[in-house]
Amino acid sequence: MNKEKQTKKVYFISDFHLGIPDKENSLKREKLLINWLDEIKNDASEIYLMGDVFDFWFEYKTVVPKGYLRFFGKIAEICDSGIPIHLFRGNHDIWAFNYFQEELNIQLHRKPEIKIINGKKFYLAHGDGLGPGDKGYKFLRKVFEFKFNQWLFKWLHPDIGARMGLYFSRRSRIANLIKEGKKENNIKDKDEMLYKYSKRVLKDDPSIDFFVFGHKHVPRNVQLSKSSRLIILGDWLTNFTYAVFDGEEIKLKKY
Repeated sequence: MNKEKQTKKVYFISDFHLGIPDKENSLKREKLLINWLDEIKNDASEIYLMGDVFDFWFEYKTVVPKGYLRFFGKIAEICDSGIPIHLFRGNHDIWAFNYFQEELNIQLHRKPEIKIINGKKFYLAHGDGLGPGDKGYKFLRKVFEFKFNQWLFKWLHPDIGARMGLYFSRRSRIANLIKEGKKENNIKDKDEMLYKYSKRVLKDDPSIDFFVFGHKHVPRNVQLSKSSRLIILGDWLTNFTYAVFDGEEIKLKKY
């Protein structure tokens, strides 16, 4: 990152789950998200979308799911202005392949990565499948990532495949929480699996300054060591939180 961009800010945001619980409420969140992007684009050097942008996403060879044109248009505008946008695939947009890169110039990341930003070392990932436990999901992820299974799903007509995906999304635990106006249950920081995972990684590389994850929906800003912090970004379902790095410090904020 050059010196000019170091004076600007880096933004991190995650878990919009566009598409649930229904079209009307999803559209309200999409418009709010676009307002936020408009507000930050003038002082942003980079923007990181840390996964689960959509509650269901699958790219066929020649078609993509209907909707989200306002969001795509705003993302394209920002990328075209020269501000890099990164997307870390989450468990709900695991079937994002090349569309975002080829059409919108978004930089797609499929695995956790370490990046140096203004001299600070960041460990970045969506957060799914990391840490101890969650064996059921880890097995299911392997099923979803198996190329033969992806090939089989592609043979479904897009109307059928998208309807199936949205049907199960709109009946998920997360969708029901939105309908009821509830938030995820909050557990103690030290019991959080991403806390345990970060502490384990930190043993091997104590030079990491910031761990930034999505996935867990409950926003957290936790001290891991004298020089390292864990940031869990929360969501844009009930919390509407994000993180901003000013070149020295990272802070969680609410929109």
